[in-house]
Parts: sequence; structure tokens; C-alpha cells
Amino acid sequence: MRPYAEVIGDPITQSKSPVIHNFWLKQLKINAVYNACHVTEGDLAAYLADRRNDEAWRGCNVTMPHKQTVIPLLDRLDSGAERIGAVNTIVRERNGILVGRNTDAPGFLEPLRPLLDKTHLFRMGRVLGTGGAARAIVTALADEHMVIVLAGRNPAKARALLDELDPGGEHHAVDIAHFESVTDFAFDDRAGCLDLVVNASSLGMSGQPPLLFDMSHAPPGSVFYDIVTSPLETDFLKAAKAAGFRTVDGLSMLIGQADHAFAHFFGTRPPRDGDALLRQEIAG
Repeated sequence: MRPYAEVIGDPITQSKSPVIHNFWLKQLKINAVYNACHVTEGDLAAYLADRRNDEAWRGCNVTMPHKQTVIPLLDRLDSGAERIGAVNTIVRERNGILVGRNTDAPGFLEPLRPLLDKTHLFRMGRVLGTGGAARAIVTALADEHMVIVLAGRNPAKARALLDELDPGGEHHAVDIAHFESVTDFAFDDRAGCLDLVVNASSLGMSGQPPLLFDMSHAPPGSVFYDIVTSPLETDFLKAAKAAGFRTVDGLSMLIGQADHAFAHFFGTRPPRDGDALLRQEIAG
């Protein structure tokens, strides 16, 4: 009856979540374990039916491609997951009740909080991707009063997503190919503007097509954020650094969202004073 949680996805071998959660379990001397479990879309219903009856199972994190397809298999969603329309954390409650939650949104915002706590003349986020992670990111940025340019292979899908998640916002949907070629657009370069460029897709991930983005589309002072964790320093971030922009890597969001998920699984927030050592553990 040793308590356990896990992460599910297809594929799953690239996941760094077991390293993160087991690092915290060891630090807190909690007698539990966190595993990775390969679950295909066809096996998703059977997996949850089995775990629902396992009293040792505390829940799981959900990664691609299940963040939306898992929803009909759950008993209920919390308000955040219901609004976002995507689940990245499933918690088993008493009597096998399965509750879907979303910790991606607060996890994404965590490394940006020092910037977002300041007052700005204008805030814009260019978000590349329209999948489950993008839904959380768009919702989080809209709540921070940012104008969003959402880019996807299907601009109509991007428009529909914006209208669903923040219908009152003055946001824009474009083809992701728009960012591939050079632009001579005259950006607002006043001090006090906050511009983000976020890769919320799997483009640039190991084994996936590259993310094509010309740096001329980034206003002065932009912050580049890539949610991809394999590789940790993507070509997208390398190009941004070479051009002199600030960057945030995918581990920042992964550790941030894991913090909230860990509390749901094991009843306590993890210690965060060892994040530097945790990063070394992940890299090793």
C-alpha cells in the first residue's frame, strides 16, 4: 500500500516529472514514489478504470496527447480546468472519485511573476501553438491583462480558442507561418512595455519538426519562453539568447506546475530552496 502517483502520456520516456517528484519525496522523507506510465489513447479508459480502484494511487499528471481527451473519463473538473478546457493533473479522491485539475497555468506564470507584478504601459504575448498547454497559457496571460497573438497552423482554430477562453479580449489569431519570414514592422520600443514570445507547442522538441521563428518579429526587450524540456535549450531559445533577448526554459514551467500537483498528491507543498540542485539532478 505504498502511496504512488505517476505521469501518463504517449510518448512518456522523455518526461522529467519522476525526477522532480521523487527528488521532493526524498527531501521530505515521504514514503511514496512517482512513476512514469506509457498510456496510449486507446488504453486511457482502461488505465483510469484500473487506477480508480487502487487506494494506493494518489493520481497522475497528464501530458501529450491526453490533456483534453481525458476529460470525459473524469467525474468532475475543478474551476480552473473547466475554464481552460484541459487537464494536466488528475487526483483520486475518496471512494475513487477522479477530479481533473490544471496546474499548468500557475506553473507557467511562476517565473514571470517578478515581471507581471510591475505596472506596464502595454502587455502583449505572442503564443505559438493551439494545443492543451496553449489553452492554459492563453488563459493565464489573459488573466494578466495581456493582448495575445495566438499562432497556429489553423488560424480559424486559434480564433475559436481565443473567443472561447477570453471572449471579451482584444486578441488576434494568425497563421504560425507568419513568423517564419522577415518583417520590418515598427514596434513600440517605449520603456514600460512587456512583450512575451512563447512556444506553447511541441515544435523544436527532440524528434519533432523545428520551430521556425524570425527574430525580427520580436519587439525590443522581449522575453522568450519555451515550454519544451527536451532539449532544455532549444534552437528557439539559443537564437533568442544570441539576439540579446531574455529567456525562460521549459523546466521553469515544469517545476512550477509540479509544485502544485505534488501538493494535491501528497498533501504538502514541496521545498523550493533546492531548485538549483534539482535542475542539476534533472540534467544529470
